[in-house]
Amino acid sequence: MEPVRTVDAQLRRVLDAAVRPAPMRVPISEAQGLLCAEEVVADRALPGFDQAAVDGFAVRAVDVREADSEPVELPVVGEVAAGSRQAHRLSPKQAVRVATGAPLPTLADAVAPDDHTDDAAPSSRARVTVKTPVPSAAYVRRTGEDVAPGDVAVRRGVVVGPAQVGLLAAVGRTKVLVHPKPRVSVIAVGDELVDVDRTPGAGQVVDVNSYALAAAARDAGAEVTRIGIVASDPAAVREAVEARLGLAEVVLVAGAVGGAQGESVAAALGELGPMDTSRVAMHPGSVQAFARLGDDEVPTFLLPANPTSALIVFEVLVRPLVRLALGRPELHRREVTARLLSPVSSRPGRRSYVRGQLLRDRSTGDYLAQPLGTAGSHLLSSLAEANALIIIDEDTVEAGLDQPVQVAFLAPR
Repeated sequence: MEPVRTVDAQLRRVLDAAVRPAPMRVPISEAQGLLCAEEVVADRALPGFDQAAVDGFAVRAVDVREADSEPVELPVVGEVAAGSRQAHRLSPKQAVRVATGAPLPTLADAVAPDDHTDDAAPSSRARVTVKTPVPSAAYVRRTGEDVAPGDVAVRRGVVVGPAQVGLLAAVGRTKVLVHPKPRVSVIAVGDELVDVDRTPGAGQVVDVNSYALAAAARDAGAEVTRIGIVASDPAAVREAVEARLGLAEVVLVAGAVGGAQGESVAAALGELGPMDTSRVAMHPGSVQAFARLGDDEVPTFLLPANPTSALIVFEVLVRPLVRLALGRPELHRREVTARLLSPVSSRPGRRSYVRGQLLRDRSTGDYLAQPLGTAGSHLLSSLAEANALIIIDEDTVEAGLDQPVQVAFLAPR
């Protein structure tokens, strides 16, 4: 076995192996949350015609420019509703009743809102008195004011959100080229494992890892296939992994590292590509393995059987890989500096990831970090309660009360 590798060195090896799915064209209703892979150039104007921005009266601005000194009475020669396709033409010193979104009559260049007029009269009035002048283009949405033909409506590299979906629809795009979600396959290995719908017998435990890791991968933005339980047989593990290499950008195998069995599994998977079984200087989760397997060199992780350790290794090493494959610029959780509310011990030479609660001092605004439970790597309940990981660097054995530490948020991002 190679010497222990630092977390940063291991992360570099992992990120160098990222497999990014080829861009694909999807309906805009399926593009939300994905990275746009093209410059979407509008071939139509938005708005597509001059339209009223408020309910009121379409007028020529020149006809009402003196309305503040002397109200101007104009004949109302028609009414235009939103969606009307009938052409209207405005002659000098006339007005047309318009609804919000209605096309502006020809020659009209402004809208006098209802509150600029004697709006007590019914909408069917024959005349209207404008009491306040409106300048040209006032209360009008001009053709192409939002997006003109040839403008870039949605830029390459932008995450498609609700506003982008709306804009794509507005410019007439039914589909858009995006970077799809990387596919992650999750396998749990162990003869002792039973699925959640069974009651464990003597010596048996519920398969937690395939469910927890699948959820973590979805949270990171991946498309996930949970394979479930595979027997603790190197040939069976190899077969299960090989079957996923053409169907995934990342493969996670939990429970197949450590001890003689882990060596046998690593040897079997080594037939598909070189397996790196170096320990990583982190706690929990130092015993793990990584490989690039198959013709496509698919990143494959062998993670600890302990669910808490497996999830923390995922957070530190796998999640950034998924984010990179997804094309997201923010690979890591947001980190802040916080003051410890309780002392924390750490193993020498290892970077520790301690489950904790991140709090805020209301009087100073400082971040505070409260470690949770004990240091036991098997305690899943404390990870479920945690909203952050307290990071203790390799050179620190004891972090005392009020000592500043780095803390990573666990909230979705």
